[in-house]
Amino acid sequence: MTTPDSDSLLAEQLLRLTRRVHRIQKRQLHERGLGVTPAQSRLLRTLAHWETPPRMADLAERLEVVPRAVTTLVDGLEASGKVRRVPDPANRRVIRVEVTEDGAKTLHELRNVRRAAAEEILAPLSGEQRAVLGHLLDTLADGPC
Repeated sequence: MTTPDSDSLLAEQLLRLTRRVHRIQKRQLHERGLGVTPAQSRLLRTLAHWETPPRMADLAERLEVVPRAVTTLVDGLEASGKVRRVPDPANRRVIRVEVTEDGAKTLHELRNVRRAAAEEILAPLSGEQRAVLGHLLDTLADGPC
């Protein structure tokens, strides 16, 4: 049986783990010299899942942030050559964002960073414990908002 105190403890543990994951990924991004922030890496990973370059508003919706935040992230990534703004072929007033060749290389490295961070975090767990954790996390992630 859970109590309000035990639920609070679990929530705090989840937040601590999230912060740890963020710190590890940030450290690994810095060590590998990728020149992107965790927020920029999230935007790049999100871009990789679109078949056609999305509009900035689509990115903001998918990332669950305000459009201005996406503009700032795209500005930084564009300045470093990892993305570019392109006009929509059907409506030249609409701007879309696409990954450049350099951005695609960075995405490959980002996958390695995420894998290394996961290995570091999960190292203390056995294979069986990882499977249980995966199932529990799926249950929590797939729950109602």
